[in-house]
Order: sequence, then structure tokens, then C-alpha cells
Amino acid sequence: MEPTNLFSPLTLRGVTFRNRIAVSPMCMYSSDDGFANDWHLVHLGGYANGGAAIVFTEAAAVVPEGRISPQDLGIWKDEHIEWLTPITRYVAAHGAVPGIQLAHAGRKASTARPWDGGKPVGPEGGGWSPVVAPSAIPFAEGYATPAELDEAGIRQTIDGFSAAAGRALAAGFQVVEIHSAHGYFLHQFLSPISNRRTDRYGGTFENRTRIVREVAEAVRKVWPERLPLFLRVSSTDWLPDGWTPDDTVVLAKALKALGVDLIDCSSGGTALGAKIPAGPGYQVGFADRVRREAGIATGAVGFITQPAQADQIIRMGQADIVLLAREFLRDPFWPHHAAKALGQKSDPPVQYARAM
Repeated sequence: MEPTNLFSPLTLRGVTFRNRIAVSPMCMYSSDDGFANDWHLVHLGGYANGGAAIVFTEAAAVVPEGRISPQDLGIWKDEHIEWLTPITRYVAAHGAVPGIQLAHAGRKASTARPWDGGKPVGPEGGGWSPVVAPSAIPFAEGYATPAELDEAGIRQTIDGFSAAAGRALAAGFQVVEIHSAHGYFLHQFLSPISNRRTDRYGGTFENRTRIVREVAEAVRKVWPERLPLFLRVSSTDWLPDGWTPDDTVVLAKALKALGVDLIDCSSGGTALGAKIPAGPGYQVGFADRVRREAGIATGAVGFITQPAQADQIIRMGQADIVLLAREFLRDPFWPHHAAKALGQKSDPPVQYARAM
């Protein structure tokens, strides 16, 4: 058997990825009422041309009040499908697998775009009220105190994830990733810092993880067995008394049993002020540990920029894929350039081959 490297194919369920490089979800804040548009087609289609194996959309809100900003991508209504379909068709036609991240921002919803200041906005600024969360605890000073969801609201949100997965299938996506990281809605339930509930969705580890398990089950019921399901988690809050890497391993084992195929291992986002030792590959150890101890495929993300660095992660078995974000913004053809640097074969579009 040949050694695994960055340009080895990977098969999960009935889908084969041409290499181990994925475009991580990146918010573009460029939608109107959640609709994709020409920007998304050109932006995401370019990464398929660039050689990525998986091209994820940005976080797509499963309900309108789950958007981070009023300009977020959405998949909460059937009308969104028509505008997503050209993107999946183009990405697939150019050798990549189209993926979508399903998301809800929870208490971090209804904020301005970064270039508009990024601060919370109310209805007068195009936002909405109230924002919702597991507990009535604001994210930070200046943020609205969220409304604590009752169990009926929780069930409606789970149904929102399930319905969104059905729409993703209709739009032609071949991978769904559930967003349970970065201090957003599902992560807010996981972390004791943001979840102070006393019902069956709060308190114990079993209760705090319940909604994530229920979302995974609900999505898997509508997402075909032939297609892989990912879940992104913040492996640690980087805060005392918060979510821990030990918790992540236990959750990953439970999710594997429910039909999740890969854990995308990020970190942080629960609260401001966490001391995060950010640097090249600083989250890779989480992916490595989850892969070994939970026996599930993992993705490594965070300050992965160099071809040799990415290749080493795969060769050493620390993760099954690497996900790049800002590096793709700087170099949409990163996979082709990485292949050349590593002495591996790549297949750029014939229109670009002479330049490559």
C-alpha cells in the first residue's frame, strides 16, 4: 500500500475526494434574504478550478434568525435551492465535491458585517430581536441578552436543520457539515459557560450534548446513506470550566455511532478574552487525538498555510483532511501550487494548464 499523502484520494461512504484539501467555510456577508448570487458562484467555483477536493459554502443559516448578519447565506426556504444549484453543478463539473455548512448563530446572531463594524444590530439596522440561545446570557458587553429557547423552540430548530439538509440534497450538495463550533448555537449548548439550563438540555454532559446528538440524528435521517456527514466542533473553549478536549473525544464517539463520518476540529469562540495560543497548526493536536481515541475521521484547520506542513499532517495520520480558509483567499490555486512544491501531480483546468 502506498503511503498516504496530501494528494491521495479519500473515500467516505459513496463519495471519493480527489485529494485531502478542503476549502473551509468562510462567511462572505454578500447575500440578500439568504439567497446565493453571482458572487457565490464565482467565488466558490474558482476553488474547484484551483484543485480543492471539497468546496464548502459559508455557514448557511437554517432559520432566518440564525444568521450571523443580515447578509448571511441561507437555506431556510425552498426558494434558496434554485440559486444554490448552479454552484453545486459547477463545482462538481470541475472535479470538486460541493459541501454546505448548516448553521445557527444563536446569541451571536444579528450583527453587522465586519466591514460595517461587526457590532450587534437591531431591527432598525436590518437585524432582528430577540436573538435566541440555550440560556439568557449575552455573548459579551454590548450584545443583547438572548431569549432562552423552550423545548418547543429547540424542536423547531432541530427541524430547521433537518429541513435544511433536505434542501441541500435537492440543491446538489454531496457533503453536509453541521456547525457546532465557534460559540454559535449548538456550541452554546455544549459549553457550561453559555448553558445554564436546568432541564434535559442543560447541566450534565449528557444533557448539554443532547441537542447536538439530536441534530445529527435528524440530519442523518434525511441525508442519504451514500453521502458523508461532517460536524465541526470547537475542541476546547480555552477557558477554565469550559468545554474540553476530553469532552470532544466522548462526543465524537457518540456522533460516530449516529452516522457522523468526520469531525472538523476547530476551537474557541465561546467568550471574549480566552487565551488562545494561535500559531501554525495549533489545532492539529485536537484532530490527531479525536482520530486516535474516537476512531473517526477528522479534519485539521487553523493556520495551515504551507504545502509541506499540510502534507506532514496527512502523512503522520494526524487528520484525514486539512481545511484552509484565509490561505485560499490569498491563493485560490493553492492545491496546484502545493502539488508542484511537493512533486505531486495535479490536473488544472486545460484552460490554465499552460500557466501551471
